Amino acid sequence: MDTTLIVLGLSLLVGFYMAWSIGASDVANAMGTSVGSHALTIKQAICVAAIFEFFGAFLAGGHVTNTIKQGIIDPLSFAGDPLLFAWGMTAALLSTGIWLQFASAKGLPVSTTNSLIGALIGFGLVCRGPEAIKWEALGGIVLSWVLSPLLGGLIALLAFFAIRKYILDSKEPLVVTQRVAPWILSGVIVILVSLFSPKGLWWVAILVSVPGALVFSRIIRKFTAYSNNRDDALARVERVFAWIQVITACFMAFAHGSNDVSNAIGPVAAVISIAFSHHIVLTNQVPWWLLGMGGLGIVIGLATYGRKVIETIGHSITEITPTRGFAAEFGAAFTILVGTHFGLPLSTTQVLVGAVIGVGLARGIAGLNLLVIRRILSSWVITMPATCLVSACLNLVIQIFV
Repeated sequence: MDTTLIVLGLSLLVGFYMAWSIGASDVANAMGTSVGSHALTIKQAICVAAIFEFFGAFLAGGHVTNTIKQGIIDPLSFAGDPLLFAWGMTAALLSTGIWLQFASAKGLPVSTTNSLIGALIGFGLVCRGPEAIKWEALGGIVLSWVLSPLLGGLIALLAFFAIRKYILDSKEPLVVTQRVAPWILSGVIVILVSLFSPKGLWWVAILVSVPGALVFSRIIRKFTAYSNNRDDALARVERVFAWIQVITACFMAFAHGSNDVSNAIGPVAAVISIAFSHHIVLTNQVPWWLLGMGGLGIVIGLATYGRKVIETIGHSITEITPTRGFAAEFGAAFTILVGTHFGLPLSTTQVLVGAVIGVGLARGIAGLNLLVIRRILSSWVITMPATCLVSACLNLVIQIFV
């Protein structure tokens, strides 16, 4: 059998395995806050993620895929041996999938993006040396990893501060919520839709969200009757934000699918180009069926193996209420969609954990489980070296035997 067909078949299998691993680890991160605040049960979260992760991957996953495909390793450095490039990309995928499965088994919310880029660096260093790595582009991506959790945390913190000041601490929190919550939802929809819709179509979001806000206003007034008891009123406010959080969870799933599907299919897209042309092809074309395959793999991974990481994000870092969960999901979804818009492979895990820590800081440092945070940060630190080493070893084996 032609060696090219063998590596293509392996790449497709490993790519699907990688998508499954992303679903088991990263999608669980995206849904953790909704489950932690009890806005969604785990089964409901899986259903929401199944729909919106798939459409995020299928409709908006191409931008970041091209960055992963040819923005980390210089494909032209393999112009004389395109088959080695195909094998190396496949080995990088396998290395990342193995690490993600290990992390999921331990309940660690590690970064899929960090894992894959570490594996790509290991491949490039072993096969072509330091000159094969696009260090300038890599520096920009690493900088985005530092800034994006801070941005997600800051937006989440400011959003929760605003909710607490103008709603939770007001004299009539339920009355204020009935008045402003529909327009909060409307504004969130307009902002988030504008980030991934084609230019000039933001007005569609306004046309949809304004009538939706009016309908939501009637629903709130019907199902959240006035209460003189402040504790009961605050509980009803949280119930309203649980409804809103379902919407932000949908955006969070869409944002995650649009950004992280690239980690599974970017290397596969490069292998497909080589398999059909037998040389390095610099193209922005990503097959539609490959985006669909990545989305399907992500959904299956979440459904079969995602529970442990959901529990870490939703329960272990800080107490999550619907108001806090809404603030965290909005901050994370906004940041991730901005990254997708600019083709940056952000770490969804780091952004969401940063957002959860941000809302936790609203209660003071005592509101955070520092032991869990330290454990998460340690897993982030070792992720890139671990996948880099595994990928380097696999590529050494490939060079010897293949």
